[in-house]
Amino acid sequence: MAMATNENLPPNVIKQLAKELKNLDESPPEGIQVGVNDDDFSIIYADIEGPAGTPYENGVFRMKLLLSHDFPHSPPKGYFLTRIFHPNIASNGEICVNTLKKDWNPSLGLRHVLTVVRCLLIEPFPESALNEQAGKMLLENYEEYARHARIYTGIHAKPKPKFKTGAISESTTALNVDQSIGDQKSVAVGAVVPLQSPLAPCTTASKVGNSQDQPAAVGPTHETGMSGSVAAPTPSTLKKDVGLTKVQAGKKKMDARKKSLKRL
Repeated sequence: MAMATNENLPPNVIKQLAKELKNLDESPPEGIQVGVNDDDFSIIYADIEGPAGTPYENGVFRMKLLLSHDFPHSPPKGYFLTRIFHPNIASNGEICVNTLKKDWNPSLGLRHVLTVVRCLLIEPFPESALNEQAGKMLLENYEEYARHARIYTGIHAKPKPKFKTGAISESTTALNVDQSIGDQKSVAVGAVVPLQSPLAPCTTASKVGNSQDQPAAVGPTHETGMSGSVAAPTPSTLKKDVGLTKVQAGKKKMDARKKSLKRL
């Protein structure tokens, strides 16, 4: 899997955004589940459940927020990926809500934005309609508007495959949100590090003196040393062997001196 580049956003924004995404993952807003683009945190996805008592009830609507390079100074752009019949959502999915336009404030977080979008499903604003047909129908004949909205919901807003559980936590961990690891390379976002089986061959080798590398024994090693391979000599055993050699050499010299004294 490719490593997350996140080139569209400055590093300080990515770090702050990652913290917020992690918080949304651990404590999601009511009726909203958030997902991310593993390769680019400037694209935020969300599944919004249709609020009860509205024509969107029982539907699941997927949307995305596109964050510009100067976010959070500029508001994100919001789009519904699921087709929906709503005055404030255009046929191409573009969302018209003041929070993403004139009422935007850099201090507003993603949680606030997503909550406002869901509230838009509860209380549309036909006065600023992007879908003129839906806006006009809402003002003149609510029942007809609600019927159209329910039809769209039943056809298009079927439950989507859920976002991978814990994906955001993995991604934010890869960005070193809560700790600094110096110059270590970032872990590929979403990559799964395989755990080596205790029965898998191990290529770790140990060097003693000038001896060649020897592969470690396959399989678990027992304290008895019965792992099927000859144990390599350790520094302590080599030291004992050297000491023993010196003692033997000294003993030979003493024996030679005794023989010389006997001859005299």
